[in-house]
Amino acid sequence: MGGKGSLARQLLGWHLSLVFALLGCVTAYSVIQSNHNFVTHEGRALLSVAENVAAVPGVRESLSDPVNRDPLPSFAESARSLSGADFVIIADPDRTVLTSPDPAQLRTRLPLGESTVTHGRSWVGEVGDSLVAHVPVLGDRGEVLGIVAAGKATPGFFEGLANRPADALALLGIALVLGVTGSLLLSWRVKRQTLGLEPREITGLVEHREALLHGIKEGVVALDQQHRITLVNDHARELLALPDDCVGTAVNDLGVGGRLRDVLTGQASGDDQIVLRAGRVLVLNRMPVHRDGRELGAVVTLRDRTELAALREELAATSRTTDTLRAQAHEFSNRMHTIAGLIELGEYDEARNYVNRVNRVSGEWHDTVSARVQDTAVAALLIAKSSLAAEQGVGLRLTDDSYLPETDERMSADLVTVVGNLVDNALDAVRGASEAWIEIDVRERDDGVSVVVRDSGPGVAPEIATEVFTHGFTTKAAEHDGDRGLGLALTRQTCHRRGGRVELRNDGGAVFTAVLPYEKAPERVLP
Repeated sequence: MGGKGSLARQLLGWHLSLVFALLGCVTAYSVIQSNHNFVTHEGRALLSVAENVAAVPGVRESLSDPVNRDPLPSFAESARSLSGADFVIIADPDRTVLTSPDPAQLRTRLPLGESTVTHGRSWVGEVGDSLVAHVPVLGDRGEVLGIVAAGKATPGFFEGLANRPADALALLGIALVLGVTGSLLLSWRVKRQTLGLEPREITGLVEHREALLHGIKEGVVALDQQHRITLVNDHARELLALPDDCVGTAVNDLGVGGRLRDVLTGQASGDDQIVLRAGRVLVLNRMPVHRDGRELGAVVTLRDRTELAALREELAATSRTTDTLRAQAHEFSNRMHTIAGLIELGEYDEARNYVNRVNRVSGEWHDTVSARVQDTAVAALLIAKSSLAAEQGVGLRLTDDSYLPETDERMSADLVTVVGNLVDNALDAVRGASEAWIEIDVRERDDGVSVVVRDSGPGVAPEIATEVFTHGFTTKAAEHDGDRGLGLALTRQTCHRRGGRVELRNDGGAVFTAVLPYEKAPERVLP
């Protein structure tokens, strides 16, 4: 492209070519129209000349007398001189030329073309390079005595313009000025709209943009001022579960959740906004795009932190297990020190009673959990949480109506996630409180399992009762960053993935209710 000139220059050249082509068409049309006008006006004049000659009595008398035809040339030449015609010819009925300005044409046959004069009717038309009017000379009885032909040479292609040069030049000049001015304005506008970039540079930018958008790991979504998607790469479409034809669609028409919609439209501001979408934990950053002080839209980048969130959950679970083991080890150490002290004091009966009491308390909780919770993973989780709660001075108990039979692996894993996160959240809520307690109700329903975790804490402020799930915050969201409450967000996601729900209400403390339906088995198609 560089060797052929800039884009603006090429456009100017193309439009000037069109302008000159248009001028040529206008010129040709003008010439054709001029020739048409010549045929119309001059044809009438020539027909009038021929009719006047044919009506002269002397012409009729000379044609009637084959011997006395000498006056005919004077009649013809007089009419030619007065009318301005190029020639006036008189011929006898058999088309033999009797008079003509050209002596070589005498005694030749008069060319008639498509004339109807031999049938006694006048005719005007072109014969050869001349416009000719043919008029029959009729006798007293209506017979054809001869033919009068008056003609004038038709003008050439440019003769019509040459006859009126001022009008032709004015027309061409106006068309040329308008065409050149329009081409210059169009060239300037195109150059401004393309920011002075040449086609090669524009092509390179498009190629680089496509390579970047589809080659980077992050998702990218571009939106205009009306929050319509103008650009989205494959990774963003996959992360957000968007349809293939989402480009040009408004965010409100995509059916996305409230949290994701708020981030995409800019209603939720801030860096590293956490959004749960299609089973993924996403981090979104929105940056408005401005030019010349005007907002053109926004660009949103997405990062998938699902694996990182899973690893953090595993690390948190490991940390909780470590804390549980540490609590149990601490509790065991305290008991061993107590028993050793009693033995040193010689209080053997008291030492024996203490050991029996410890075994009875521990055994009662184990027996209670084992009797009411048949699922091994959930029962082990509750037993482990009791040690962690005991270290904090928190009473952990099961309701009398709790009962959970053995479940499948997927349901068991989901219950461990939900129960673990809700109990940990309750432990955080009652931390430092005196006579704190946590009550757990786990029972099977007709279509699934319900989990209710109640604590004796201060509860949750009503204005953030919904946001603790939507934003992934805990009840301490005001004091921690957005990653703090990822457990509650995962709890909500786990319930929704199974078609269930999780709710929060205050009743002497926070009460979390989670419902996890059983997965429906696929219908069997009979052969």
